[in-house]
Amino acid sequence: MKPAYCLAHLSDLHLTQPHPHLQDLASKRLLGYLSWQLKRRHEHRSSVLAALTRDLAAQPVDHVVLTGDLTQIGLPDEFRQVRDWLETLGRPENVTLIPGNHDRYVSTADKHTMALWRPYYQSDDGGHHFPCVRERGPTALIGVDSAPPTAPFLATGSVGARQCRELAEVLQSERKHFRVVLIHHPPHPEAVKFRKRLVDATRVSEVLYRHGCGLVLHGHSHQWQLHWLSGPYAPIPTLGVPSASALGHKQGYRARYHCYRISRTGDRWRVGVEIRGFRPDQDKFVHEGRFELETRG
Repeated sequence: MKPAYCLAHLSDLHLTQPHPHLQDLASKRLLGYLSWQLKRRHEHRSSVLAALTRDLAAQPVDHVVLTGDLTQIGLPDEFRQVRDWLETLGRPENVTLIPGNHDRYVSTADKHTMALWRPYYQSDDGGHHFPCVRERGPTALIGVDSAPPTAPFLATGSVGARQCRELAEVLQSERKHFRVVLIHHPPHPEAVKFRKRLVDATRVSEVLYRHGCGLVLHGHSHQWQLHWLSGPYAPIPTLGVPSASALGHKQGYRARYHCYRISRTGDRWRVGVEIRGFRPDQDKFVHEGRFELETRG
């Protein structure tokens, strides 16, 4: 039997230190910067992320996926900070990311923002639009962009008709692989508040219902979540993780990440899920639980 392929899932790292100019704050970024100054900088700590990085290096991980919100307010300098950190995490072929709403706070030219991360979401065929497709081991990692800029006080997401159409095509063409869909906003409406919802969740869920996949991995809620979406053969497990850098001042929001060990038996895929969480009293991540899923992939 082949050894299980291991994916690590991190999300909502908020790892940057924003240093805006005055003109940068003449937009929605003003609200985000105030939120960071008053609250987020006390919750999202570089020391937690450093502990996670040490723990991740000790695990038998084949590939790391990041489901968005790596920045605070999406400034170009924050994208450079993230790129520098990504280079310490792993080679682009071993790390896949998608954007979150904080990475798309306002409309900004890609050459100053997402283009700096391009090696980490570029498809195997050289394309650099979403959905991206990266075949790794037995998996097909399918990254969806759900984070167009939104109005102040909103953190909603949208995938759009074009991406949904292309997502359907990709899911169909990648059936020989274990298909993992990466999306920042959870596609199940009960996961987040109304102002943070995926507005076209019904359309995305219909694509998944018709074509199926093995896992949907998301962030955005900053909480551990497991939901099930309807699939063509069996329900599709849909998992979210808390912020990877959170001290956890609120119960249930302390930093965690998942390791998924994926193996195949016949036409069934088995996924062993390990939960690793931050222990403030020990300044390290530890094993917090394990469970298994069975899916059709």
